[in-house]
Amino acid sequence: MAGKVFGFFNALGNVAFAYAGHNVVLEIQATIPSTPEKPSKVPMWRGVLLAYIVVAFCYFPVAIIGFWMFGNKVSDDILISLQKPTWLIAMANMFVVIHVIGSYQIYAMPVFDLIETVLVKKLNFRPTWMLRFASRNLYVAFTMFVGMTLPFFGSLLGFFGGFAFAPTTYFLPCIMWLAIYKPRRFGLSWFAN
Repeated sequence: MAGKVFGFFNALGNVAFAYAGHNVVLEIQATIPSTPEKPSKVPMWRGVLLAYIVVAFCYFPVAIIGFWMFGNKVSDDILISLQKPTWLIAMANMFVVIHVIGSYQIYAMPVFDLIETVLVKKLNFRPTWMLRFASRNLYVAFTMFVGMTLPFFGSLLGFFGGFAFAPTTYFLPCIMWLAIYKPRRFGLSWFAN
C-alpha cells in the first residue's frame, strides 16, 4: 500500500516537473510592453493557455498509451520501453535532445548569471566571452555528468517536482493572491485558494 501511495506522489511530481514552464512565464511577461490600456497579461494569458493545450496534447497521449501498452512496468523514459521500429525511436530521441537543449538554455539562464556574477565580482575574473563560454560549458558538463551517473534520476524528477515546483506552482500563487486581494477570511474565495 505504501508503495502505491509513494508511486502516486512520484507521478504527481513528474507531472509537476513536466509542466514547469510556468516558472519562466513571469520573466517572459516582464519583457512584453505593458500599459494600462494594453496590459501584457492579455497576450500572456492566450500564450499560456495555448502552451498548456499543446503540452497536454503531447504528453497525455504518450502517458495514456504508454500505460495502456506497458501497464505500471513502463520505464521513466518511455522510449526505453519501446523496441520497434528503430527509426521511430531514434527520431523521437533526437527530438527529445533538441527539446532539452533549447529548454535547458532558458531554465539555466539564472544559474549562468549567478555563476558569472560570482566569477566576476568575487573571484575578480574579467567578463569576457571566453569566461562565459567556459563557465557555461563546465556547468552543463557537470549537470550532464550528474544526470548520467544517477541510475534513479527518474525518481529524483518526481522528488524535485514535488519539493520545488509544487510550492511555486500551487502554494505561492494562492498565498500571493490572498495577500494582495485580501478576501473575506473563511469565505469561498479564501478556502478555494
